[in-house]
Amino acid sequence: MSILAMDQGTTSSRALVFSEDLRVLGLDQQEFAQHFPRSGWVEHDPGDIWASSAATARGALEKAGNPAIAAIGITNQRETVLVWDRRNGKPIHRAIVWQDRRTADSCAALREAGHEPAVTATTGLLLDPYFSATKIGWILDHVDGARDAAQAGHLAFGTVDSFLIWKLTGGRSHVTDATNAARTLLYDIHAGCWSDEMCDLFGIPRVMLPEVRDSADAFGMTRADLFGREIPILGVAGDQQAAAIGQACFQPGMMKATYGTGCFALLNTGDQAVVSGNRLLTTVAYRLNGRTTYALEGSIFIAGAVVQWLRDGLGLVRHAADTGALWDKADPGQEVIMVPAFTGLGAPHWQPQARGAVFGLTRATGPAEMARAALESVGFQTRDLWQAMASDWSGAGDTVLRVDGGMTASEPAMQFLADILGAPADRPVNTETTAQGAAWLAGWRAGICPGPDEYAAMWRLDRRFDPQMDAAARDARYDRWRRAVQAVIAMG
Repeated sequence: MSILAMDQGTTSSRALVFSEDLRVLGLDQQEFAQHFPRSGWVEHDPGDIWASSAATARGALEKAGNPAIAAIGITNQRETVLVWDRRNGKPIHRAIVWQDRRTADSCAALREAGHEPAVTATTGLLLDPYFSATKIGWILDHVDGARDAAQAGHLAFGTVDSFLIWKLTGGRSHVTDATNAARTLLYDIHAGCWSDEMCDLFGIPRVMLPEVRDSADAFGMTRADLFGREIPILGVAGDQQAAAIGQACFQPGMMKATYGTGCFALLNTGDQAVVSGNRLLTTVAYRLNGRTTYALEGSIFIAGAVVQWLRDGLGLVRHAADTGALWDKADPGQEVIMVPAFTGLGAPHWQPQARGAVFGLTRATGPAEMARAALESVGFQTRDLWQAMASDWSGAGDTVLRVDGGMTASEPAMQFLADILGAPADRPVNTETTAQGAAWLAGWRAGICPGPDEYAAMWRLDRRFDPQMDAAARDARYDRWRRAVQAVIAMG
């Protein structure tokens, strides 16, 4: 028996078929349109989300030879909001994407009114448009009759996982898992349920919300016409939590960082919901057998995107992989520091008005030095998160960082990451960690994949990057970075 993992992302939908021992048997991917109706607004057509997800699921099954599927696992872009009419299943507005900033003023007003401490104490999150609650409120206030319909019980809210499950089951299941619920600003991460206080604060009728289940649970059966028979949906997790599961970060102190356009780092803190003193997020890593495991999370806005900028913005390289060769040519005597705050600075700084800058330029600075500075900026930003996590939780100090994502293919970037952290960075053999995490959840619930301990033993190392830089050099380099960041903040 095999497992179908549906991975619905921000710019594309993907599906992978895994064997019982979690080998990839088939993969399909399809991009879909991004809509930007105004500056700072980002929307998706719900029809595109569903059509691309269904098409790639069928495509992956075909490429895998149409094996028998024991279960489906779902992983998804988090925080994105969909609202649909229960009576006909039709969305009442485009999906408002996690990147959307239209509710910034609403969040600022709530913050100025003194609500953020209570929000953080309950949800582990900050008052920011990034999360779901104010997006739901915006739809209810801007679609004619929506608020009355919601209060009457006619409308359903869901993050992308909930919407896909509704479509897959023909409207029979309105459910989510704890990792996705924990990103809405409406979920009490300590009590493990929706918060009446938060629903009242954001003006969201409780009747709109899906039932919250474990990450490995019975979410419903698919319609028989979709895949030839009914298939149980048995695993769900938001994309970053699914990646942590895929990396087998089951023990407190284990940490993963996923390097894509940006970077998301999660540190497993076990049964402790650690309160951050550095404006990191306290979130749900996963919930299994009714037991919640927590994490600290930090986000870097610009990681792989800085290489895209070198390629598309400056024309310094033709391909992202060319940065490795340029690194080797860079003058070691030049200490160029690039702070890629193109869209502000993320955790732990949270400075949305900051903008990027390059320091240490000379007449001899060329493409090689710029490429090296760009790659090094990712390591420096990761150390910012690393130190914030170590400050928040003593168990973070001696961990090994497990890395995944496209940027981990850069050997120089990963070596510098280990050097500037002064700690090893482990790159796995299997880089499909997000989809694999969803597949394992579903396969474990179905009884065809091993439990957490056995699964963790299956994790395979491709390469460990051990630190080679001496402590004095490491601290001197990082001190230059910190001063550059402070200058960027001051200029913002």
